[in-house]
Amino acid sequence: MLRVAVLRQSHTGAAAGTMTGVPTVSFSELRQLLASGRARLFDVRSREEAAAVSELEMALNMDPAAFQTSYCAEKPKLEDKNLIFFCQMGRRGLQATQLAQGLGYTGARNYAGAYKEWLEKEG
Repeated sequence: MLRVAVLRQSHTGAAAGTMTGVPTVSFSELRQLLASGRARLFDVRSREEAAAVSELEMALNMDPAAFQTSYCAEKPKLEDKNLIFFCQMGRRGLQATQLAQGLGYTGARNYAGAYKEWLEKEG
């Protein structure tokens, strides 16, 4: 199941790097965004790896009430900043970010270091 970690979000953006044309966030920037409550984090890790991105597409196409019911979180708005997608190693996070951008989510970003980097640095 898609996990949506919802943190307080700010409407101010941060500088973004890119990975194959997709805005990315570094480990240190992600730590700062999380500490300040200025990010919404989307965990696309899943046992059924291909299904995670498909579920994300379904979720982002839901009406807001259905999204709230399914994920106990407010559905992101197309203009929200710092919608950060990640997975275990980086590939699905990149795919999820590209999908969200394709659906019009302008603040979609990929945590390129993925959960692997976070675990190595944060334990």
